[in-house]
Amino acid sequence: MGRADDRSGTDDRSGTGPESVLTESGLPYGLPDFAAISDDDFLPAYEIALTEHLAEVEAIASSQEPPTFENTIAALELSGRELARANGIFFNLEGADSNPRRVEIARELAVRLTEHANAIAMHRGLFARIDELAARRESLGLRTDEERLLAQRHRDAIRAGAALDEAGQTQMREISERLATLTTAFGQHLLDDTNASAVHFDDVGRLDGLTDGQIAAARRAAVDAGRDGYLVTLELPTSQESVASLTDPEARRRVFEASVNRCARGGEHDTRELLLEIVRLRAARARLLGYESHADYVIAEETAPGPDAVAELLGELATAAMGAAHIELDRLAERAGAPLAASDVTFHLEADRRDRAAADAADVDLTAFADYCELDTVLTDGVFAAAEALYGLTFAERTDLHGYHPDVRIWEVSRHGEGIGLFLGDFYARPAKRGGAWMNTIVDQSHRLGTAPIVVNVLNLTEPEPGEPCLLTLDQLDTVFHEFGHAVHGLLSAVEYASQSGTSVPRDFVEFPSQVNEMWALHPDVVGRYARHHRTGEPAPTALIDAVRAASDAPSAHSTVEYLAAAALDLAWHRLTEDEVPDGPEAVIEFETRALQSAGLASDLIPPRYRSTYFNHVFAGGYSSAYYSYIWAEILDAETEQWFLAGGGLRADLGAAFADAVLSRGDSVDPVAAHAAMLGRPARIEPLLARLGLAG
Repeated sequence: MGRADDRSGTDDRSGTGPESVLTESGLPYGLPDFAAISDDDFLPAYEIALTEHLAEVEAIASSQEPPTFENTIAALELSGRELARANGIFFNLEGADSNPRRVEIARELAVRLTEHANAIAMHRGLFARIDELAARRESLGLRTDEERLLAQRHRDAIRAGAALDEAGQTQMREISERLATLTTAFGQHLLDDTNASAVHFDDVGRLDGLTDGQIAAARRAAVDAGRDGYLVTLELPTSQESVASLTDPEARRRVFEASVNRCARGGEHDTRELLLEIVRLRAARARLLGYESHADYVIAEETAPGPDAVAELLGELATAAMGAAHIELDRLAERAGAPLAASDVTFHLEADRRDRAAADAADVDLTAFADYCELDTVLTDGVFAAAEALYGLTFAERTDLHGYHPDVRIWEVSRHGEGIGLFLGDFYARPAKRGGAWMNTIVDQSHRLGTAPIVVNVLNLTEPEPGEPCLLTLDQLDTVFHEFGHAVHGLLSAVEYASQSGTSVPRDFVEFPSQVNEMWALHPDVVGRYARHHRTGEPAPTALIDAVRAASDAPSAHSTVEYLAAAALDLAWHRLTEDEVPDGPEAVIEFETRALQSAGLASDLIPPRYRSTYFNHVFAGGYSSAYYSYIWAEILDAETEQWFLAGGGLRADLGAAFADAVLSRGDSVDPVAAHAAMLGRPARIEPLLARLGLAG
C-alpha cells in the first residue's frame, strides 16, 4: 500500500452527535461508522451511556424479586451495552490513532470510568444479591460457564472493595481514581518522549547497514518533523532493530542511549515520580484488601499459584540463561576483536547469526529472506492460508468498509462459508500510534447478545515509499503471526457471555494462543506458500529457508535474559509494601540495579527488555505483576507445538481440536484444565527448556 495521508493530528469532522457513538451503525457486524464520529461526540456519548448504565444497575439491585442468576448476573451482562460500544471505539482510537483532543478525553475518562466502576462494584444492594447467589451457588443448577461467571462477578466485587466498610470504600475510591490518572499519564508521557527521542543524523553515511526502506522512512520522519537530514525513530523495547543493523558504532550508541534513557532525563515527560506513586498506591490497595502485595493481589486471579512460584520459575531460568549469556557474550567479543559496549551486542549478535547460517549453508545471506516476505503475500498466503487450513477460516477484503485511519484494512472472516466477524489490520507506524504491537477487540462475541467479533491487529511496521513493497524482517514476520494468534482467539470465540469471550482469560494464559500461532511462520507447509520474491515471484531457495529456520530455532541467551530481567523487575516493584517503595526519581534506577542483582540477572551488556521508566506493559497497560505471563504461557505453547508436530502439523482435525478445546471457549471453562484435557495430561516444562537451549 502507498502512504496514506495522516489525519491523526486533528479531527475536523463535524460528527452527528453522541448517537454516532452509541447507536448501531447498520454496517456489517456492527462496525462503527468512524467517518460519522467526531472527537467532540465522545464525552456527550459517555455522559449518556454512564447514566443509563447506572440506571440499569440500580434496577437490578433494587429488584424486589429474590436474586437469581438470570435477574442478577445475566442481567448485569446485558447491561451497559452503549458503554461497551463507546469503549470499543474510543480506546481503540486512543492507542492506535491519538491526537491532542483524544489525549484530553482519555485523561477525563480515566477518572470518570473508574468512578463509574466503583459505584457499581461497591453498590451495597447489588453486592448483597451477588453475595447471596455465591453463597448458594451449588444449589442453583448452573452450567459451567454460569458458575464461572457468578464466581468471577463475586470475586470482582470483593477485589473492588464491596466488602469494605465505609471508610475502606472511600479510601479504595481515592486510590483507584488516582491510579487511573497516573497510568494514563504514564502512557501519554512515554508516547511523547519516544517521539521526542528520535535520533537525528545529518549524514546518510552514518546510517550504513539500514535497508533502503528504513533510510527512506528516516528521511520521511525528518521531513514530517520539519527537519533536514534523517530521523531514526524508536521502537517500544530497549533493543532497537536499527541498532542491530547500523555499522557505525557511534550511530549505534546514540540510538541505544536514546532508547534506554527514555522518560528518565527530567522534564515534562519524565515518568519516575509517576511510577513510584503507582507502585505505592497499588501496594496500599493490596493491603486494604488483605493481600501482602500487589503481586499477590494480581496473581490470585491468574493460573500461577502465586508470586513465590513465579519467582521460583524466573530464578531457575535466570541461572541457566545467564550462564548461556556469558558464553554467548564471550563469543561475540571474540568475533568483534574488542570489548563490547551494550550498544554493540545486538549488532554482533545479528552478524554472528548470519555467519553461523552461512557456515551451515554456503553462500546464504539471512537478510535476503526479507525479499521473500512481502506483507500482503505473507498475510494472504501465509497467515490467512494457515488459518484456513487449520480452522476453516477464509478472509475477503472489504474495500467498501472503512476503518478509523486510511491505513486500516478490513477483511470479512468466514468459517466453513459462514460469516463470523471482521478482522482489521493497522500495520504501519506513525507518530500518533503508541509503540509495539497488540490486538484489540472493538466488539466482543456473545451468543446471548447476538454479537460477532470485530478484532484489530495493530503493528508498527515501517511504511514503504509509494509503489514499494513492505518487506518483513524475521522478527516482524514472527510478530505478524503472533498478533494474528490473538485475533484468531477472538474470532473463533463461541461463548454465551461477552465477558468470557476470546482473550478474556487469565493474563498468564492470554499469550498462549498467540505464541502457538508463531510456530506456523516457518513451518514447511506454510513458508513455501508465501516465501516468493517480491519482484520476480520466484520461491525462496530451499537453502535460504533452511538457514532461516535454523537461525530462528537457535536460542539467543540475550533475548531470554532481557525478557527475564523485565519480568523480574515487574515482580520486584510489585512485591513491595507501601513502606518499602523508595522516594525520589534517582531511587528508580538504584532500585532496578538492586532488583536485577537479587534476581541474578544484572548485566552491563544486556539491559531489561523494558526499563522501569518506559515499561508500558506494567505501568500503563494490563500486565502489572504479570509480565511473567509470556514465559508461563510459553510452557503451554512449547507443549502444544510438540502436540501439533506429533499429530502431523498443519491439519484440519488438529486445528478443530485446538479450537474446540481452547480457542472457542474463552473463559467459559478453566482454560488450563481444557488444555490439559486436549493433551491428555498437564503441560510439562521440558519442551520449553529444550526450545530455549536451557535443557540440562
